[in-house]
Amino acid sequence: MIGIILSILSKLIEIYSFCIIIYALLSWFPGAYQTKFGKAIITIVRPYLSLFSRLPLQFAGIDFSVIVALMVLQFAFQGLVILVSSFF
Repeated sequence: MIGIILSILSKLIEIYSFCIIIYALLSWFPGAYQTKFGKAIITIVRPYLSLFSRLPLQFAGIDFSVIVALMVLQFAFQGLVILVSSFF
């Protein structure tokens, strides 16, 4: 039962990570955020990324908050897996 829940959670985190990557790639195309697809991605991703916008993660004009957000998401999931597996 726990394995099924962790598997589903893993897929959800994988999909959310993919959405974050799409958000980052949309910045390369002018006007991409104003499309319906861009607005949907913004609605999904920006609440999580806003947690990292306050951190000084911009160097030489490049924003590394997306990379840090992906790493935190993956580390949090791995920590959850370790925590759950230690109890069961």
